[in-house]
Amino acid sequence: MKLNKSIFTKEEILVLSKLNTPSKIQDFLNKMPVNFEECGETLLSPRGVLKNNKCHCIEGAFFAAAALWFNGLGKPFVVDLRATPEEWDHVITVFKKKGKWGAISKTNHSVLRYREPLYRDIRELVMSYFHEYSDDYGKGEKTLRGFSEPVDLSLFGSEWLISGENLWFLGDYLDSVKHSKILGKKQVKELRKLDAVEIHGGNVTEWDRSGKKKL
Repeated sequence: MKLNKSIFTKEEILVLSKLNTPSKIQDFLNKMPVNFEECGETLLSPRGVLKNNKCHCIEGAFFAAAALWFNGLGKPFVVDLRATPEEWDHVITVFKKKGKWGAISKTNHSVLRYREPLYRDIRELVMSYFHEYSDDYGKGEKTLRGFSEPVDLSLFGSEWLISGENLWFLGDYLDSVKHSKILGKKQVKELRKLDAVEIHGGNVTEWDRSGKKKL
């Protein structure tokens, strides 16, 4: 499905047209404050992200997918990384260049970030996140357990790009699609915990809650 760019405002087109490579999209997201959802949970549309100048991981993934689609860099593909039940999933935008997969990722931490288009398939790309995907409680547990195949957001038309409502239906759909497991029960039991240096490195953050960039 080809994107009708006329749905965007002149201001939005000016911003999106400059984001004509995956690297530029990633840099743009890195410069944007994190949405800490101070007033309640949100799932902002790409228009909402630009209007509010903030986003969290899934909002950033949808925005990055929109920017890729807008600039003819591929379909707006996102992949859901599934964690253990007590932990947060993470959503990335995936793109292909010269037959290899890469990823754009919005996160406040020093891990789970951009991936160069070097990976032969989605599983190989996902596994590059495995050792740095850990619990939020400092216990050093490796918590990545599965992943979805790329979900093409263009299948939902284009209204989600400019919606003034939260995109809960897209979040629910991502959660409902089939996910492939990456570990068996025995492998889970034998996992080595992250050491103190790895935990410390993973706790480095880019933005504070006041909206100030720390790094």
